Amino acid sequence: MSEPAVGSGYVQPTEFTYDLLVIGSGPGGQRAAIQAAKLGKKVAVVEKKAVVGGVCINTGTIPSKTFREAIMHLSGYNERGLYGASYAVKADITVQDLLLRTSSVMAHELDVVRNQLHRNRIETINAEASFTGPHTVRLHDVKSDGWRDVTARFVVIATGTKAARESSIPFDGKQIIISDDILDLTEMPRTVTVIGGGVIGCEYASMFAALGVRVTLIDKRPRLLEFVDHEITDVLAYQMRQNRMTLRLGEGVSSVAHTQGRLGRQVRVVLESGKEIVSDMVLYAVGRVGSTERLNLGAAGLSADGRGRIAVNPYYQTTAEHIYAVGDVIGFPSLASVSMEQGRLAACHAFGIPTQSVPELFPYGIYTIPEISTVGKNEEELTAAGVPYEIGKAQYREIARGQIIGDEQGTLKLIFHLDTRELLGVHIIGTGASELIHIGQAVMAFGGTVDYFVNTVFNYPTLAECYKTAAFDGINRLGSVPELEPKLEPAADVGVVVGAD
Repeated sequence: MSEPAVGSGYVQPTEFTYDLLVIGSGPGGQRAAIQAAKLGKKVAVVEKKAVVGGVCINTGTIPSKTFREAIMHLSGYNERGLYGASYAVKADITVQDLLLRTSSVMAHELDVVRNQLHRNRIETINAEASFTGPHTVRLHDVKSDGWRDVTARFVVIATGTKAARESSIPFDGKQIIISDDILDLTEMPRTVTVIGGGVIGCEYASMFAALGVRVTLIDKRPRLLEFVDHEITDVLAYQMRQNRMTLRLGEGVSSVAHTQGRLGRQVRVVLESGKEIVSDMVLYAVGRVGSTERLNLGAAGLSADGRGRIAVNPYYQTTAEHIYAVGDVIGFPSLASVSMEQGRLAACHAFGIPTQSVPELFPYGIYTIPEISTVGKNEEELTAAGVPYEIGKAQYREIARGQIIGDEQGTLKLIFHLDTRELLGVHIIGTGASELIHIGQAVMAFGGTVDYFVNTVFNYPTLAECYKTAAFDGINRLGSVPELEPKLEPAADVGVVVGAD
């Protein structure tokens, strides 16, 4: 069935098919839909793929993090500090070993999302959406080639992103790939070249290196992950090199092509400096672009930038006030956790529900090996802003738990104001970083000082003790040590019953 032409005249409907129509079923879309449904609104989610969950569940966050967890376990990476560099749970790890666990987790998460949408009475529509007017969306059923137009009082665009591709590179999905293709690998490469030192590039580069694959990482920028505290990325770079990874920073790529190498069909990468790198596989991970090209944004009075991203205000409204955009499609930080919060906030704002959120305290989790997590300001940002600060650090090797788990390279770093001692940032690299960060995040949320950690007792032995050690280190760096605040009152005289049932 052919679609009718979109007319130039537009008449705003007086009644709407849905109170909220969400385009995209990733984390941002899910939360927006569920929040609206909890408010008693009629909601539908449009997803063009056969399964819900978006990039997060199907090709991105969930599979990549599960892939990483399988690597950490089977390679014995965490235990090598205790049992030696040759230690491994399984000697010859195959792609199938890694994907077995990945497939199981993905299937479970898909079922969870489907159940959440169903029990909240959210209609799920398998179709491709495009605007025909500010409040009108055409739904094209790819299977039947049928279409229908629906109207919505509010629309949330949560279409996410897709991997950027350079037209001159001959992608084949096998030897020259993007991150989405990793789930389709059939054998483990011996050597890998990763083009792109962003989050995705660093994550997969460190995963392959942990498996013993020889990895070369190339990036035009002089530093990895430039938005992360530089001391933390220095530790990451050191650990990468310890895992036999070669870093080619400040280097651009001139060409990528298949070649007949000494080990058979391989890929040659030529750098702008003239260097050549030959490997079994090339992973191209130079950014992502918004999936907006088929939305017909112009019909709704909207537009996207050169990378397909949609601009929004602090309430996640686009230039059309009834249309919101959330998640990766609006750009940085492109985190599943942040997308969820954006979706919730957008739905609340649309229906006039007061909310509170602290975007400046959104944590970042980067699942490299070792993992990184950060919240608040880093040293470079504070220096540029002229804010006086001091730091305190704890090394995992100083903590009993660090010795127990065999992580001697981990670091936790606190940054606090020189005068008020208010906690300004927490930066962690090492085991459990993405879990540990929430302690610092909570203290920052209520405006706590570094003294909070001095006055707090942590379970022993735990990695959380790093906060106390780092706090003492920071206070000891100060020229003078004033009386700790807040003052602790003597404990009340209370009775204690020993051995009571």
